[in-house]
Amino acid sequence: MAKKSARIKVGLECSVCGSSNYVTERNKVNTTASLVIAKYCKQCKKRTEHKERKKLH
Repeated sequence: MAKKSARIKVGLECSVCGSSNYVTERNKVNTTASLVIAKYCKQCKKRTEHKERKKLH
Protein backbone atom coordinates (compact mmCIF):
# COMPACT_ATOMS: atom_id res chain seq x y z
CA MET A 1 0.00 0.00 0.00
CA ALA A 2 1.33 3.44 -0.96
CA LYS A 3 2.09 6.16 1.56
CA LYS A 4 0.02 9.32 1.69
CA SER A 5 1.87 12.10 -0.05
CA ALA A 6 2.68 15.40 1.65
CA ARG A 7 2.06 17.18 -1.67
CA ILE A 8 -1.27 18.93 -2.24
CA LYS A 9 -2.76 20.59 -5.34
CA VAL A 10 -3.31 24.32 -5.14
CA GLY A 11 -4.83 26.84 -7.51
CA LEU A 12 -3.07 30.12 -8.26
CA GLU A 13 -5.11 33.31 -8.62
CA CYS A 14 -4.00 36.63 -10.13
CA SER A 15 -3.78 39.31 -7.44
CA VAL A 16 -4.67 42.08 -9.94
CA CYS A 17 -7.75 40.79 -11.78
CA GLY A 18 -8.64 37.77 -9.60
CA SER A 19 -8.75 35.22 -12.41
CA SER A 20 -7.71 31.65 -11.66
CA ASN A 21 -5.02 30.69 -14.17
CA TYR A 22 -2.76 27.94 -12.86
CA VAL A 23 -2.84 24.69 -10.88
CA THR A 24 0.33 23.44 -9.20
CA GLU A 25 1.48 21.30 -6.29
CA ARG A 26 3.26 22.20 -3.08
CA ASN A 27 4.66 20.20 -0.20
CA LYS A 28 2.60 21.12 2.87
CA VAL A 29 5.32 19.87 5.25
CA ASN A 30 8.22 21.91 3.82
CA THR A 31 6.23 24.95 2.63
CA THR A 32 3.90 26.01 5.42
CA ALA A 33 3.22 29.54 4.08
CA SER A 34 0.95 30.08 1.08
CA LEU A 35 2.59 30.34 -2.34
CA VAL A 36 3.17 33.68 -4.05
CA ILE A 37 4.65 33.35 -7.55
CA ALA A 38 5.12 35.80 -10.43
CA LYS A 39 3.35 34.27 -13.45
CA TYR A 40 1.87 35.48 -16.76
CA CYS A 41 -1.83 36.39 -16.62
CA LYS A 42 -3.81 36.01 -19.85
CA GLN A 43 -6.46 38.53 -18.75
CA CYS A 44 -4.01 41.29 -17.75
CA LYS A 45 -1.61 40.37 -20.59
CA LYS A 46 1.42 40.88 -18.35
CA ARG A 47 3.43 39.18 -15.62
CA THR A 48 1.67 39.61 -12.27
CA GLU A 49 1.82 38.17 -8.77
CA HIS A 50 -0.27 35.01 -8.33
CA LYS A 51 -1.34 33.89 -4.86
CA GLU A 52 -2.51 30.52 -3.62
CA ARG A 53 -6.31 30.13 -3.50
CA LYS A 54 -8.10 28.77 -0.46
CA LYS A 55 -10.09 26.14 -2.37
CA LEU A 56 -9.33 24.21 -5.52
CA HIS A 57 -12.58 23.33 -7.27
